[in-house]
Amino acid sequence: MSALSPGDQAAASPESPLHIRTAFEFSVRAPYKFAFTLFGPNGERSWAGKDWNPEFLYPRPSADVPGAVFTVKHGPHQAIWVNTAFDIKARHIQYSYFIPEVMVTTIDLTFFPLDSGSTKVRVIYERSALDAAVNHDVQELGVNDRARGADWEKAIDAYLEQKR
Repeated sequence: MSALSPGDQAAASPESPLHIRTAFEFSVRAPYKFAFTLFGPNGERSWAGKDWNPEFLYPRPSADVPGAVFTVKHGPHQAIWVNTAFDIKARHIQYSYFIPEVMVTTIDLTFFPLDSGSTKVRVIYERSALDAAVNHDVQELGVNDRARGADWEKAIDAYLEQKR
């Protein structure tokens, strides 16, 4: 198992559930107002791959709005997601999702327009195990989270290239 980088934080004793925080940044080669739309649950369908298929409970029909509630399959688990912030003026999106008996995750995205054609995105994952028995799984997800910035940037670049 890889150790966490100095910017990552983990806290747990052997008998308590793990909490881990991981942050990364990447750039989207698109104007801010378009880049923002790529990170709503529907917007992500365009670039996030076949496994990203949110099933909306609210609203119906589906829409990228604050308070949206949807489910997503995570391996053998069904996660319940809530869009807790979707604020284009504040340049901020936040999700929380819950996998019963496994973990709770918060994903916080902040957008920084760099120029008229590119946007920096800062992403912070906070994961909390709900039982110490899943600490290893949460730790592994935290390690994998660090690579997501490069993966997301590549996938978004490919999507944007198709649109041109």
